[in-house]
Parts: sequence; C-alpha cells; structure tokens
Amino acid sequence: MINSGKVWLVGAGPGDAALITVRGLHCIRQADALVYDRLVSPDLLSEAPDGCKMINVGKTPNYHPVPQRQINQILVECAQQGLNVVRLKGGDPYVFGRGGEEAEALALAKIPFEVVPGISSSIGGLACAGIPVTHRDYASGFHVITGHLRQGNESQDWTLLAKLEGTLVILMGMTQLASICEQLIAGGKAPTTPAAVVMYASHQQQQVASATLITLAQQVAAQGLTAPALIVIGDVVRLRERLAFSRDRLLLTSVPSLMAL
Repeated sequence: MINSGKVWLVGAGPGDAALITVRGLHCIRQADALVYDRLVSPDLLSEAPDGCKMINVGKTPNYHPVPQRQINQILVECAQQGLNVVRLKGGDPYVFGRGGEEAEALALAKIPFEVVPGISSSIGGLACAGIPVTHRDYASGFHVITGHLRQGNESQDWTLLAKLEGTLVILMGMTQLASICEQLIAGGKAPTTPAAVVMYASHQQQQVASATLITLAQQVAAQGLTAPALIVIGDVVRLRERLAFSRDRLLLTSVPSLMAL
C-alpha cells in the first residue's frame, strides 16, 4: 500500500516572484507535483525540480476549465499516489483563494496538509502602489471584499457596505466596477471619496488609475486598465502621490541565501 503524500497550500504573494515567503519557495523546490493558478509567476514555476508533475488549473473571468471540485480531487488523488503536492495560489491561500475549500476536502480525505501563508494582494499589492491600507490620519481599519460570489448566491449589498468606515479593498470586482461605484454612492459614500485601481500589482508592468469614486470607472476606461486589478476606496488613496515608489527587481537568485536561516 502506498503511503499518502502531503499537500502544501502555498501563497505565492501578490505577483512579483521575489515576494514569496522563504517557506513557500522551499516547498516548491521539494514538490513532486505542482498544482498552480493562472497568475502565478513563471519564475516560481521554474523553481520546481526536474520531473515535477506540473498541473495548470488556472481560471479566467467567467471561464473555469477545471472546476473547483475537480481541483480538490486532483490534490487528493496526487497525495494518495504518495506525491508531495504543492498547491500554489496567488496572494494568500485563505484570502478569497478557495484554500479553505481545498483544506476541507483534504481533511475529509484524511490527507496530511499544511498551509503556507502568502502576502495578500489586498495589502501587499496596494503597498507596492504606494497606498497603505491603514494610516492613523486616514483609516483605522480596512475591509477586504470580493466582487465575485459563488454562482447562485445573491450579489453583494454595496449600499450596505457603503456604511463601513475605513478603507474598502475589492478583489475580483473589475467587471462590475461602474456598478459598484454607483451603488456605493447610492448607499451614502461621498462621490468625492478618493479611489484607485491597481492593475498587475507588484509587477514591473504595474499601472494605477487614481480618481474619485464618481470618476473612477471613467478614468479606468481612459487608461485601459483591466483585470487582474485591485479596487481601493478611501482617504488612504490621497497618500499615493507622496508614497509611490519605484521597485528594483529583486532577482530570485538572491533568495536561496535565506534558506540557511
């Protein structure tokens, strides 16, 4: 009888390969099978060892060629074959990454697993654009909201969410951007509230559209920004002009020296 392998649910970070954790990189380098999403950096995939089984389960908006239930089954079956499996996901596995569903499936099948947290784009991606999610003078808290619910569920109540204080960070909401802005205003959010969209956060090709809530959709269209992108609404966006910075590309080859820690 083959002893079960183990599954590591690894967060790849907001996009730049160099922002993965040391633990996450180590897991990739030891993997027998690597199950990865569409937005994972090719630089990280290249760190997998020779002979590693590479399985692409990436989704695009409104197109999920590998349903979530099938992804769960892939993880279980690979581990049952005695393989050490890395499930590599953008951001953090438990921040709208369906990692909780995958962990449940593994637990139900009695497959050993471990979660390796990653830097969520909702925090790290905005930081790379010069936007802090909190600041003592602007926001004492923040809310991370998905713009895409499970099919069949009712849509978010944006008029209710408009009442929340602090920074609103919306993931997977680009296809509904204009509607979201309109509903937030209808719910009482000031039309002049600073707002921004960050496309390809942390990547070299990162782009940012800064505006107000009432002009954001128009500004995004004018700049041609599309998914994948973050939507951020709140006074912290005012800080971008002061806090935006240029990021030097940290070569992945500089990371192995950390492995001795």
